Amino acid sequence: MVSFRVRILGIDSGKPIVILTEDDAADLGVKSSSRVRVNSSRKELTAIVNIASTMIPNGTIGVFEEVRRILHLKDNYRVDIEVAPFPSSLQFIRNKLMGRRLNHDEIHEIVKDVVEGNLRETEIASFITSLHMQGVDLDEATSLTNAMVDTGHFLKIKKRPVVDKHSIGGVPGDKTSLLLVPVLAAAGCIIPKSSSRAITSAAGTADKAEVLMPVNLGVEEMTKVVQKTNGCLVWGGSLELAPADDIFVQIEFPLSIDPLLLPSIMSKKRAANVDNLVIDIPTGTGTKIKTIEEANLLARDFIELGRRVNIRTQCTITSGEQPIGYAIGPALEAREALEILMRRKIVPEQIDKVCHIAGTLLEMVGRNNGYDIAAGILNSGKAEKKMREIISQQGGDPNVKPEDIVVGEYTFDVKSKNAGTLLWIDNNALVEVARAAGAPKDKEAGVILHKKLGERVRKGDSLFTLYTAKSRKIERARKHLEEVRVCRVAEKGEMLIQMVKDIPISKKAFILER
Repeated sequence: MVSFRVRILGIDSGKPIVILTEDDAADLGVKSSSRVRVNSSRKELTAIVNIASTMIPNGTIGVFEEVRRILHLKDNYRVDIEVAPFPSSLQFIRNKLMGRRLNHDEIHEIVKDVVEGNLRETEIASFITSLHMQGVDLDEATSLTNAMVDTGHFLKIKKRPVVDKHSIGGVPGDKTSLLLVPVLAAAGCIIPKSSSRAITSAAGTADKAEVLMPVNLGVEEMTKVVQKTNGCLVWGGSLELAPADDIFVQIEFPLSIDPLLLPSIMSKKRAANVDNLVIDIPTGTGTKIKTIEEANLLARDFIELGRRVNIRTQCTITSGEQPIGYAIGPALEAREALEILMRRKIVPEQIDKVCHIAGTLLEMVGRNNGYDIAAGILNSGKAEKKMREIISQQGGDPNVKPEDIVVGEYTFDVKSKNAGTLLWIDNNALVEVARAAGAPKDKEAGVILHKKLGERVRKGDSLFTLYTAKSRKIERARKHLEEVRVCRVAEKGEMLIQMVKDIPISKKAFILER
């Protein structure tokens, strides 16, 4: 074990990394990407080594932000370094690559090493790839769920019943959580809603909620909000509930695979102390799940996994053939949700979906006629009142009005080139256009639809309007529109969709939502 002086580099990489000089690395017998054990007076961790020739002097260790935070280090502190032992979890990953089923202890060791930084990105990618190629059975999914909970924080909520909802995603414009949370909280249920930011969509629930209030709450802050209001809408990334999932998602996204869907969702609900859960499975040509048969098979697995981890689970299979409502993008969706809560705007499919999911949860906790109860809370203004309580407790303006929400000042109308009926909307293409306009990073960016499926369209009618915060993003979105076909307007009975005269270049959409 060798002592080094600390230099804080101020670099955030998303994983524990340290920098050594070439001479110091040679003396320790390590190479770039090797593992070392870093020991401070308070704590220790395993970090990945990078080697630099000029950044630091010999006898000094450069420390990335993850290492600084975990070990509570400052410049010129002393730490001891030694070569880290070879992780036994690597052998388990090799076994899975060879098609062997993993037991609970092996899975727990892999997940623990992932969270503690003992595995490199390439090794985690190998694990995820092995799950994708070899499959994950329900025993492994159960072990993964429990291991991901055990290696993170656990939300302690005394009130009961605790309910929650999760959508596997794929439908743009879905504002269900923004409406569901205040409905259920007003009904007396406890709903500690943690949600993701957008990964492949135009707006995650956390992105939309952040338009109305701060969402980067810690576990203690979240608990206080829930104790006072029965509900909350926060970003899950700041809570460290099942933190392994956040690491896995970073690998899954570039690989365009999602083998951890079930344990990822169920671990976060288990860590949030949820008793009753509804999984929303949007189904249709533009979603992750294409058919009712696929949706039923997935629902069966969610219900069984819920039984194994003590979460009573039911599933709703909902229509995903077109966007829900008219707004797509963080600010536009937050504005539409507020308009619905204030009874200024009627969006039948969105209200129906909220009442079905809320009603299901209410009946799961012993209330009769759940749909009618949820509809009554929405129509009476109780949901709006509760939402404003939550906004206030999370540090937002409880008096916010729809017109206070800033949306993109630069707009562009996409008009129909012919008359007919709107026969289909490509959800994935619409999301790509909204993202090209700047969403979700630019919260003001997005799309407002003017027509929905089955509606008559005249030549020159506006199908949708693009909103951006920056004029140059309009041109980027317009160029993207030349490459994709978002809507099809035709007379009913016209069979031809398009002609293919050359080998098409196709890109399969990948939907990853948490």
